[in-house]
Amino acid sequence: MRTLPPLALAAALAATLLLTACEDDESSADNAGNADRPGGSACALDDLGVEVGAGAAPAAGDTGSVTVTLTNNGAPCTLKGFPAVDLVADDGKASVPADQPGQAADAQSLPLTKGATASFTITYVRGEAGGAQSLPARKASFGLPGATATHDMTWSYGEVALKGEEGEPEATVSAFQTAGD
Repeated sequence: MRTLPPLALAAALAATLLLTACEDDESSADNAGNADRPGGSACALDDLGVEVGAGAAPAAGDTGSVTVTLTNNGAPCTLKGFPAVDLVADDGKASVPADQPGQAADAQSLPLTKGATASFTITYVRGEAGGAQSLPARKASFGLPGATATHDMTWSYGEVALKGEEGEPEATVSAFQTAGD
């Protein structure tokens, strides 16, 4: 009977050590880190297949969405946070802000095995063609958190409305989400 308390004490100590060794995985939506995790290292664009689907906004003032699906063609890896998205026009570019926490899905860590898919969505308001408060985007460029490589795609969904004095695009990008079955 004397062995029970020391075993209970040892189990409690082991559990405490395990809990204190765990990484605090809570992060803000603007966390650009995509650090190595036990389930796989950060995903690299070179190892991901890219597919784009759109629900284009038909007219100025309407809301549209462009969903980008990423398929892991390499070793297991992890996506975390929000992609960095820029809308590019002939005379410059504008960064698309991330969805605000609480308004949409919060960023989560998504481990991807080979063949697994994840997606993110760019939601935008279509601008008036040739309007002063419109960005005549010709392409969109996106990158993964913490990486410098980018992937360019043609933007054929009309001009994007601008808001505010600084001409920020009236658009947002979602966090990475699990896609497929």
